[in-house]
Amino acid sequence: MATQPKEPGTYNPWIDQRTGIGDRRKGIAESPLRAVLDEAIPGGASLAYVFGSGLLYLFLSQVVTGMFLALYYVPSADHAHTTVAYLTKEVTSGSFLRSVHAYGSSAIVIVLLLHVSQTFLYGAYKGRRKLLWLAGCVLFALMLGMSFTGYLLPWDQKAYFATTVGTNILTYIPVIGSPLKSLLRGGAEMGTLTLSRFFVLHVFLLPALIVIFIAAHIFLFRKAGPAGPIQGDPQTLKRSTEPFYPKQAVFDLLFALVIIGCLGLLAHYLPVALGPKANPSDTHYVPRPEWYYIPVFQWLKYWESGFAVVGILVIPAFAALLFTALPFLDRRPERRPWKRPVSMSIYGFIFIGLGALGGISHRNDLRDPAIAAQLAKQQADVAAFIKKPFEPELAGVSPFAAMPLSPVASQGKKVFERERCIECHGEDLSGTPSAPSLLGVGQKHDASRLRSILQQPSDAMADGGMQPVDVNEEDLTALIAFLESLK
Repeated sequence: MATQPKEPGTYNPWIDQRTGIGDRRKGIAESPLRAVLDEAIPGGASLAYVFGSGLLYLFLSQVVTGMFLALYYVPSADHAHTTVAYLTKEVTSGSFLRSVHAYGSSAIVIVLLLHVSQTFLYGAYKGRRKLLWLAGCVLFALMLGMSFTGYLLPWDQKAYFATTVGTNILTYIPVIGSPLKSLLRGGAEMGTLTLSRFFVLHVFLLPALIVIFIAAHIFLFRKAGPAGPIQGDPQTLKRSTEPFYPKQAVFDLLFALVIIGCLGLLAHYLPVALGPKANPSDTHYVPRPEWYYIPVFQWLKYWESGFAVVGILVIPAFAALLFTALPFLDRRPERRPWKRPVSMSIYGFIFIGLGALGGISHRNDLRDPAIAAQLAKQQADVAAFIKKPFEPELAGVSPFAAMPLSPVASQGKKVFERERCIECHGEDLSGTPSAPSLLGVGQKHDASRLRSILQQPSDAMADGGMQPVDVNEEDLTALIAFLESLK
């Protein structure tokens, strides 16, 4: 049976009939999907063009994982850290999702830098792409804002002190600096109002602006078209033009799969840690920001004198303005990198300088014994907190006031109170400076081990003031039953 020949440009008759992708009949407008799939790429598909699609995928991944994290999060100084700890330690796959989200923010910065570098290297900001470049610069700033506002939300020591340093930078802005700092923090100090402001910015305002500018960026790209290779005869490039689908679409899909694989492996084998709850009174803590802010952190150290406003405000503002205005300053049609030595040298110098600042910061931390010791202690505190079982917020409330206990455990609770164990372990059983928390002790030790501890405390327990429990066998059995219920 003879088959009807397929029209040029159609992908699959069955799909064409049901989607209209291949519908080019006279008088019918070309579908938006077909217009995207038929996007002409001068010089053909290339792996160099995958970064834009990779950024779009990463943003969608952040939105999806962020929605799941927000289901458990409470933007309050009292509860934020506990909800993140619960998500990390108790919720099924909670640590994995949080790690994917955290690593995704770093991946966005990396792919964003690659995308900007490729655009600069190919001179793809020239000609009709001025507005496209400006929209990309705004997206760059918004993505960095997303990283900064999301950093505080776990409300652990690292997040609190790093954000404190970051918001203090605003005070160097003349006249409006201090009011901006107070507006962002919700007052003079960091607290619940700060968290609520950062939460609104991170979850609502900045994502809405990013969606708007992504739409503008895609629209402007569709109008300007792909820039194509940096060199080649125009007629040759025109003959070698091919549509976005299928080759470039496959390249983009493969890149997205690489991103998925990398994020999944990192989240599974190296889950993101959570440190102890923020303690504003800790004067020994040494703050360090996320890796992509380390060069800026080191740069600020050189401008702590009277010229701070120059290094912290004037020079960065001038560099940002120069970067944004690049299409208006470099108006020559030449796109080959070796024919643009000045601009390429400046761009390379900036990246080398940022890398050098990051290396200097790391070297200084290692060379200073006091800082190196404190940083090691902070890492040990984080590791110890992650290993501890989850402890719910029960301050001032008996953890089993509303929970039914067995008759034996209820009797054991009376023994616990009668023997005045509550004075050392606290009314909420969360521990005091004299004795550790008992929450979760029934999960860590079985009945025989609990009996041994009560009858023969360890040297560390004895040093803390614990004496062997001297009660009859019935009361001892009841006390052990009560401790076993503390899970």
